[in-house]
Amino acid sequence: MARFAQAESGSLLPIFAISLVPLMLAVGMSVDYSSAVSSKATMQSALDAATLSLTTLPKSTSEADRTKQLQDVFAANGGQGMAAVLPPVYDADGTLHLSASATYSMPTNFMKIATISNVDINVQTKVVKKPSLIEATFNVDHVSGYWGKTMYLYGTEFETSTEKVLMKIVYTYKEYKYSYKSGNKTYTAQDPKGYGTTNIYTVSGTTDTLVQSQVCTPVGQTTDFTPSATAFRSFATATNGSSNGATIYFKTTCVTTNSPGNSSGAKIDVSKMNQLYLLMDVPSGPVKKLKSNDTATSDRLYIGAGYATAAEKALKPSTYAPVEVAKNKTVDIFSAVPCSQTSDQAWEDGGNAVPADVSNADFFYSITGKCDYNQRIAQTRITE
Repeated sequence: MARFAQAESGSLLPIFAISLVPLMLAVGMSVDYSSAVSSKATMQSALDAATLSLTTLPKSTSEADRTKQLQDVFAANGGQGMAAVLPPVYDADGTLHLSASATYSMPTNFMKIATISNVDINVQTKVVKKPSLIEATFNVDHVSGYWGKTMYLYGTEFETSTEKVLMKIVYTYKEYKYSYKSGNKTYTAQDPKGYGTTNIYTVSGTTDTLVQSQVCTPVGQTTDFTPSATAFRSFATATNGSSNGATIYFKTTCVTTNSPGNSSGAKIDVSKMNQLYLLMDVPSGPVKKLKSNDTATSDRLYIGAGYATAAEKALKPSTYAPVEVAKNKTVDIFSAVPCSQTSDQAWEDGGNAVPADVSNADFFYSITGKCDYNQRIAQTRITE
């Protein structure tokens, strides 16, 4: 080995020694490069999570608090270096735009041989969050049925698990029979649908505020008529014991009155709500509780497509007719109420089997949605 090292004719050792430095540098740069790629992927995921977390903050959040949350969430998800966010931009309709970035000067191990002590890593994220429901206005159309029932809107605020009632609509049934005499016999027919009085309330804690009332009055007659938007038609055969008489047509007219100073129905602020659902309470019915978020009963709810104006609906009424919710499906009330549009909805209160046509429903109402920036994570997407 000593003679090999001292040999001057064709020795490979000097060549090997010379080539060792670039070889080690190449291997080292590969290791540092792999580390940089891994760090960048982790930083990108951390920045995405941190930026998304900002979309749940109130509009009033200060720049300092927004930056702190970004950095805290970024670090908690394994991000290295410093993260920064530009001031949020809100469109006129409430759409949120956020841009964030993060930088990290990663120390190298092997690249130092080539006098490269650090590698700068930069990542950025852009997020767009569309507006979502912040207010829902409920209006009664008409309610029928032989038993009383109450519809509730329940909501759960952010970071809580306690449900609270936001609105309720109470229907009280009033029996109506029509009688007439023929010879010495009296024939009687009862309105087969049943109508009464409906009151709609906003609810704040233990305080109920009446905002809309509707009184429906049936009148029996022996002549048929064409129903209208405010005059509903039903019919039954008058009887006396086992004897049948004439067909009686019931013309039911409903009059709706808003409370003083209130031009519409129940306006409900849902901007602080993370979850919403509707419940129909029918104590005397075969189905006691019907819920929009319960797959066992949600198919008794009918939802119509949103229309901007009554004229739009009149042009294609079938397009906006309420459609029964599919079996074994829950309903997201936030998406069931369209922005700046009105949706006709209805409940079948348990007296008929479903699936069935919407004409079998008993509780008809409309909801108009108002949308803007909302703290819910929904409608958020990363664009870069």
